[in-house]
Amino acid sequence: MDRLSVIGAVLAISALLGGSVLKGAGISGLWSPAAFVIVILGTVAAILLQTSMPTFSRALKMARWVFQPPAHDRPAVVAQIVEWSGTARKQGLLGLEAQVEAQTDPFLRKGLQMVVDGVEPESIRQMLEIELEGNSARDLAAAKVFEGMGIYAPTLGIIGAVLGLMAVMKNLADPSKLGHGIAAAFTATIYGIGAANLMLLPIGNKLKTLVNAQTEEREMIIEGLIGIAQGDNPRNIESRLSGYLG
Repeated sequence: MDRLSVIGAVLAISALLGGSVLKGAGISGLWSPAAFVIVILGTVAAILLQTSMPTFSRALKMARWVFQPPAHDRPAVVAQIVEWSGTARKQGLLGLEAQVEAQTDPFLRKGLQMVVDGVEPESIRQMLEIELEGNSARDLAAAKVFEGMGIYAPTLGIIGAVLGLMAVMKNLADPSKLGHGIAAAFTATIYGIGAANLMLLPIGNKLKTLVNAQTEEREMIIEGLIGIAQGDNPRNIESRLSGYLG
C-alpha cells in the first residue's frame, strides 16, 4: 500500500469538503446531480471517444497502482542476478534451468529462459527490448487516459456552469430562485476543476512515474541477463548494475 497516495487522497477530499464548510457553503452545497451528469459522465464520454477499448481497459486495471504499485526491490533483483551469474560460471547455463519456473515476473522468466537455452546475447537483447518498448508504450498510453480526462473535466465544468446560468436567466422574475440557481451553476465548475486537479491529473502523473520506474528496472534486468549470457564476472555484473540503484 502506497501511504503517500492514501494520505494525498484523504487530504484532497478533506480540503474540498473542509473548504466548503469553512466558506459557508456546506457539504450539501457540493451535491448536484445535474453537475455530476454533465461533468463526470461527459468526461467519461469524451475519453471513450478518443481511446481504444484495449487502452481503456488497461487504464482501469492500472488505476489500482496508485494505491498498490507493483513491487520493486532493485537491490534484491541485482543480488539474484549476481547469484545466477556465479551459478552459471560454476555449473554452466543449464545450471539455471531450475530457476526459470520459480520466477513470477513473466519478463524476467522469459529472459532467463533464453539465457538457459543458449540464445545469442545480442538476440536476447533485441527480443527483450522489443517487448519492453511495446509494454512501456501501452502502459504510458493507458496512463494518459487519466491525463486526458483531467484536461476535459474543467472544460465540461465550465459548460455545466454556463448551462446552469442559462437556467437562472429564465427565472429572473423570481429573485428567490436566483441565489440557489447561481450556486448550483458553479458547482459544475468545482466538479470539473476539483476532479482534474485533485484526482485525474495526479493519478495520470503517478502512473507515468511508475511505468518509467518499471521500464528502468527491466532495462537493468536485460543488462544483467546479457552479462550472464556472455559469461561476465559476477563482480563486474554487480558493478554495472549498481548504477541502476541510485
